[in-house]
Amino acid sequence: MTEDGEYFGKHGEPRKYDPTFKGPIQNRGCTDIVCCILFIIAILGYIAVGILAWSQGDPRKVIYPTDSRGQFCGQAGTPLEKKPLLFYFNIMKCASPMVLLEFQCPTTQMCVEKCPDKFMTLLKAHAISKEFDYYKNFCKEGVMNTMSVPEILRQGLCPAMLTPSKPFTRRCFPALGQKGGAITVGNNSHFDDGTGRMRDAKDLVDGVKNATVVMEARQVVMKIFEDYTQSWYWILIGLVIAMLTSLLFIVLLRFLAGIMVWVMIVMVILVIGYGIFHCYMEYAALKGQAGANVTLQDLGFQTDFSVYLQIRQTWLAFMIILAIVEVIIILLLIFLRKRILIAIALIKEASRAIGHVMSSLFYPLFTFVLLAMVIAYWAVTAVFLSTSNEPIYKVFNETDCVHSRKTCDPANFTTSHMKAECPDSECLFAFYGGETVYHKYLIGLQFYNVFLFFWCANFVTALGQMTLAGAFASYYWAFVKPDDMPAFPIFSALGRSLRYHTGTLAFGSLILSIIQIIRVLLEYLDHKLKGAQNKFAKFLLCCLKCCFWCLEKFIKFLNRNAYIMVAIYGKNFCTSARDAFFLLMRNMIRVAVLDKVTDFLLFLGKLLIVGLVGVFAFFFFSGRVKAFESTAPSLHYYWVPILTVVVGSYLIAHGFFSVYAMCVDTLFLCFCEDLERNDGSAARPYYMSSTLHEILWENKAEDPSPSSDPLHQPEDEDVQLKQQQTQMQEKEEAT
Repeated sequence: MTEDGEYFGKHGEPRKYDPTFKGPIQNRGCTDIVCCILFIIAILGYIAVGILAWSQGDPRKVIYPTDSRGQFCGQAGTPLEKKPLLFYFNIMKCASPMVLLEFQCPTTQMCVEKCPDKFMTLLKAHAISKEFDYYKNFCKEGVMNTMSVPEILRQGLCPAMLTPSKPFTRRCFPALGQKGGAITVGNNSHFDDGTGRMRDAKDLVDGVKNATVVMEARQVVMKIFEDYTQSWYWILIGLVIAMLTSLLFIVLLRFLAGIMVWVMIVMVILVIGYGIFHCYMEYAALKGQAGANVTLQDLGFQTDFSVYLQIRQTWLAFMIILAIVEVIIILLLIFLRKRILIAIALIKEASRAIGHVMSSLFYPLFTFVLLAMVIAYWAVTAVFLSTSNEPIYKVFNETDCVHSRKTCDPANFTTSHMKAECPDSECLFAFYGGETVYHKYLIGLQFYNVFLFFWCANFVTALGQMTLAGAFASYYWAFVKPDDMPAFPIFSALGRSLRYHTGTLAFGSLILSIIQIIRVLLEYLDHKLKGAQNKFAKFLLCCLKCCFWCLEKFIKFLNRNAYIMVAIYGKNFCTSARDAFFLLMRNMIRVAVLDKVTDFLLFLGKLLIVGLVGVFAFFFFSGRVKAFESTAPSLHYYWVPILTVVVGSYLIAHGFFSVYAMCVDTLFLCFCEDLERNDGSAARPYYMSSTLHEILWENKAEDPSPSSDPLHQPEDEDVQLKQQQTQMQEKEEAT
């Protein structure tokens, strides 16, 4: 067997000349039908899960605090609409360790209009009519002036005392302070607990602390939610700016590809350089300030992330990271300078292709809308599923009771045997849960929701890739451009993809989704094992995470090229993936030195847009610029809208630059096919332009594989190519 035969046998047979081949095949059949049916059934099941969640869930459980009866404080359209705050009868009971286990204070909780603002005991208030009227604002319904104090306390209608409180996350907590090193509440270090006994104000600390621990995660979520409600308008403006910047950049790249690439490279270096300078200035400004030299390890985790910006080590870490990124980019530019020149020429050729398919520039908007719908459906379904539990009531008591912490029914608790056996017990709302079949399989429904989210999101992305590949392939294989192209390349490619290859798109996205869901499970296990001391388990988990990360990247690369082959030949997923892989293996050197360098340049473009929009968002939301101080919204965490704008900007920039990336990949695969099918002679002319031929054929000498000259090009190839181009130009002029 010859050397060529051995090489091609290992990486498949090269394409043969076919005079009937004129680009993307029109007469094609449906592919991967079984997976198409499976995908449709999964979507119908996803809709059923959504309907079930919407019928059972109640997002008010996340937004509003809940009293002891399970009612929502401050909910519009209810009797509690004007009572948005939750009041604890005895906050000191929250100091019990059981609070951290059951996430509920064993004391009556009720909705009030405002928190108490002064010290008062029931015994003293009951003697003065005016003060008792104020006191009754913090009592249950049914309290009358004729009732005695012991009777009121025995029925649990009123708290024994009131302490000055302030609202925090819609809950009334004692207004604790410090005076002369002593803990105070309402400027007093001692208070009457309502039984005639004087208590130290520091006794309230544990109760407040435990109640705060219970609500800490919820506080952060609520603050972030409030920040979004205050800044959503400006976030949308930031994302629109990112979209317009990306669109402007792509349009300029279409007409000024060479200049824009160099401008992009210089701007990225300057933006990162400014980031290093800004971090250094912040680092230097904190020198000598109290508490600025605290280390991140000593500080620990803080829910208020702005605290981290007040220590020098944070800015030093940012500066080091940016400096490393800057050095890596500069070194890559130095070592790849020759390849960058060739990649720029390839981007220019891609710009010509996009010039003939201008509608491709706006296709990412369609993909963005579909992805937004998928994300919105997943998020809403997740919220409704997580809030579809029922209120669970349990027995809380001060003395020993055999029924303590047992489930109870507040409707008939006063007449139940539990109340008879434990007279001082109460039936209070504990948490949301349930024991029905639906509630038992709730975690399974959440898993199904996440899995279908990945599948649908990957399907939408795959649809965009196949559509763009079909449009750009029709450009490449048009002998006379644009006469031999379809009238609407994008719509033609989109129609073929949905009509014939929905199953193929579902198959490729299913494989990718399975790998992604495995990665999510590995991250979950890693989170659960953080406190474990088994080093072998940690090492094994780390290896698995690394392997599946690499596998996901490889599958994405293979899927992308498989969709290009499907768009051209209309075969099923497995056949197309094999053909694409072998074709790339027969042109391995070109893939390494051209395709990836072009991806690097396009990544710099995304980095530039994210950097510009991120810097603007930072100065706007942080209030560092005086001109924006009165305009910027007041926020708990200004990093919330900044991070949202940065992530959104990257996704938007990625969507627009994916057009160029897909165009380059499609042209590259078509070029490799063209080299194998044709030899540049008059009988078998190339479909590539002379410019593209000069760009990619320069690498022939560097490719040691037999595929660099698969069909033994004739010596007069350049002459024939020029004759071919002249004939094409004459035909175009005549047309």
